[in-house]
Amino acid sequence: MSEHSKFDLVIKNVRVVRPRSQAFDLLDLGIKGGKFSQIAPEIAVAEGQEVIDAHGLLGFPGIVDCHMHAGIYAPLAEDAITESKAAAMGGVTSMLTYFRTGQYYLNKGGSYAGFYPEVLDISQGRYWSDYGYHLAPIQGSHIDEMEMLATEHGVTSFKIFMFYGGYGLHGKAGRDAQRQFLMLDEDDSYDLAHFEFIMRSATRLMQSHPDLADYISVSLHCEVADILNAYTKIVQKDESLDGLRAYSAARPPHSEGLAIWIASYLAYETDCLNINLLHLSSRKAIEAAMMMQQVFPHINFRREVTVGHLLLDFDSPAGPNAKVNPPVRSRQDVDYLWEAVLDRKVNWIVSDHACCSAELKTDPAKPNDIWLAKAGFGGTEYLLSGVFSEGSKRGMSYNHMAELLSWNPAQRYGLLNKGDIAVGYDADLVLLDPQESFVVQASESESGQGYTPFEGVELTGKVKSTFLRGMRTFENEEIVGPARGRYLHRPTAKS
Repeated sequence: MSEHSKFDLVIKNVRVVRPRSQAFDLLDLGIKGGKFSQIAPEIAVAEGQEVIDAHGLLGFPGIVDCHMHAGIYAPLAEDAITESKAAAMGGVTSMLTYFRTGQYYLNKGGSYAGFYPEVLDISQGRYWSDYGYHLAPIQGSHIDEMEMLATEHGVTSFKIFMFYGGYGLHGKAGRDAQRQFLMLDEDDSYDLAHFEFIMRSATRLMQSHPDLADYISVSLHCEVADILNAYTKIVQKDESLDGLRAYSAARPPHSEGLAIWIASYLAYETDCLNINLLHLSSRKAIEAAMMMQQVFPHINFRREVTVGHLLLDFDSPAGPNAKVNPPVRSRQDVDYLWEAVLDRKVNWIVSDHACCSAELKTDPAKPNDIWLAKAGFGGTEYLLSGVFSEGSKRGMSYNHMAELLSWNPAQRYGLLNKGDIAVGYDADLVLLDPQESFVVQASESESGQGYTPFEGVELTGKVKSTFLRGMRTFENEEIVGPARGRYLHRPTAKS
């Protein structure tokens, strides 16, 4: 091919799956300068400097995994490499990962003015997917830094962990222990008033920066600490409950529902219009979220579920390896979550990927003790295949999958050049074989975790190739090329 070819790359014979569409037509894709430049039924081979034949594989927009936790249990410098490789093998081309001050992550307190540049410095050159961060204002002083983070660093999404004020990451914890965990100043309290002030700050940002208003949002992990403390005490005395069933009972679904009501009223009180309700795990959580949408129709709620909560229940053989917050629930809850997905009550699906190595996940002396296990696990590499496999069985359209896995999160979080296969958009593409089945084996993953709660699960729909801005990152079961991930300063430029 000539070096003066019209396109850097032509990918022929792709069954293109687009959001907001009902078709998946056989098309050719012309890519130039990292963007989709032409999409047509036929592009001449001679027009491409490089030409690939997709042989009729499905082509999804690059997956936007907008809920991840890089660097939580391992140093960020290591996690960025291994977990973005895992993401690439699952078709993820954009990672938005939650970060905060306090224990875990960088194990530092202090201002974001000093903290966040260090995060960005560590991140540079280590990601195989494009990457960005949501940040949690933990200290009172962080609230005053939200404007700086949005205008200078393109961080337009902020998180509240509602249970942190009175409950531990992995289980019950004293208030002094929690203050030390969060590295709070003496005058700080991580409580409902703090959450209110975060929302008020977000509202001020929307008003003072109308160009950013659509992309400024507050995300909430909805569980109430008082309920968790009381029920944990009860459940730990109940010898009839153990494992994942016990953990679900100790963090009951109505704790999610109550937290959603509180969060929603605070959003109403503060006129904070963009609210994301994260990893809804139960029927009660979904129902509470829909009630609040009816009560406050002017608030732009977004509802999120994870692939883990869609594939696993509390009778999973994974045991403590599937411990996560909020917990995996009953099979009835899993089926209800799928009903909500199919009824379009859910806006996006994520992995909530938090790589926790086998050495850290459980206590070696008591590996089956759910109370001693760490919370969280990885799964970004199974996000697309998991949704495709189970969603197809339940009648979910490919185009709906593309909306939930790419378009909707990209639009909410200001990734305006991501989420679609269209001229002018970043050439982020996943080629997936809809017929090929595989059995999940942790030994085949690029993740540093070493196990997976999905071990032994058979999925249909296998990722064959991943392209980031027109460059291969995954091909023939292997990671390809160097780390080319770029920082996503949001909102990104429109196509």
